[in-house]
Amino acid sequence: MAEAGAHLTSTTVNEQPSIFEVLAQESLMEAVRPALKHAVKILAESNPSRFGFLWRSFDELYLLLDVLLQNHFLSNCSASFSENFYGLKRVSGGRGLPVCLGLHRKSHWRSLLLLCFVPYLRAKLEATLARQRDEEDFSIRLAQSRSQRLYRAAVAAYPYVSSAWQAWIFCQQLLFVFGVTKTHNPLLWLARVRLARLNTQDIRDIELKNSNAGSLADGSFLQRSWWLMSQAARGVAVSLSTSLSLGVFFLQFLEWWYSSDNQSTVKTLTSLPAPPPPLHLQQEADSRNCPLCRKLRTNATVLSTSGFVFCYRCVYTYVKSSRRCPVTGYPTELQHLIKIYSPES
Repeated sequence: MAEAGAHLTSTTVNEQPSIFEVLAQESLMEAVRPALKHAVKILAESNPSRFGFLWRSFDELYLLLDVLLQNHFLSNCSASFSENFYGLKRVSGGRGLPVCLGLHRKSHWRSLLLLCFVPYLRAKLEATLARQRDEEDFSIRLAQSRSQRLYRAAVAAYPYVSSAWQAWIFCQQLLFVFGVTKTHNPLLWLARVRLARLNTQDIRDIELKNSNAGSLADGSFLQRSWWLMSQAARGVAVSLSTSLSLGVFFLQFLEWWYSSDNQSTVKTLTSLPAPPPPLHLQQEADSRNCPLCRKLRTNATVLSTSGFVFCYRCVYTYVKSSRRCPVTGYPTELQHLIKIYSPES
C-alpha cells in the first residue's frame, strides 16, 4: 500500500506530479478569469461610456489574451501558464518521460485549442443557458420553429451533459490517484499529452531559448513581426507571473472586503449614484411615457440599476442586446428588470 501511494507526495525529479500539484495549477487558472471579470465590471460601472465595451466584449478580449499567454508558455516552456508556475511541463503521451523539453506541433495546437477555446465555448453556453432561464422567468416564449425547438432542446440538455463531464473528470482524477492513468483531466487525454515535473536540464533549455529569442529581431519582416508579438506575449506573461505574490494579498483583502461584518460599509461605498433625470423627460408634461419609445408605458418595468421605468418589451429588447441601461449606461442584465404592478391595473 505504501509503494502504491508513494507518488502522491513524492518530490523526486522526473516523476509524475502529485494530485495536489495538478489540482493546484487548475485552481490557479480558474481564479484568474473571475478576478479579471470583476475588475472589468468595476471599471464599466465607474465609467460606462469609456469602459462599457470592455464589459460587453469581455469573453472575446479574454480569449485573445488567453491565446497569447498560453501560446507563449507552450512555445517556450511546453506548459500552460499555471502548469509552468507550479514547475510542470507537458510531454507527449507514451511510456517513459523524455529528457528533452518541447511538444510536437500537433500536440502544441491541440493543447492551445483545448486550453483556450473550450473554456470560451463553455462560458458562452452558460450565458445562453442563463438567458434562456430569464426568458422563461419573464414568460417569454420563442416561436416554435424547428431550429428554435432544437435550440431549446440543446439548452435543456446542457446541464445533463455538464454533469456527465464533471463525473468523467472525477473518475479520471480517481484513476490518476491510484496510478491507473497518467492524466488527471480528460482535456489532457484529448490533447494526447501528460504532465511531468521540470528537471534541471529543462530549466537550462528554457533559459537558453529565452536568451536566443532576440536573434529573430534581425531577420525578415515576418520574423521581426513574430518576434514583436512574442515579446508582447512574454511581457504579459512575465507581468502576470510577478504579480501573483501581490495577488495573494489582494485576494485576502477581497475576502475581508466582502465579509458579512463589512457588508454595510461595502454597500455605502460601492452603491451607484442616483442619476439625474434626462432632459426630455423633464420637458414632457406626461411622465408616464417610456424613455425609449416616447409613448405611454405598457407593462411598466423598472431597472434596479438606475431606477428608470420603461415599457417591458422596449427595455427587455434593449438590455438583451446592449446589456446596459439605455439612459445611464450602467451595466445591466435581464435579472435587473422589475415589473411594476399598480393598484389600478
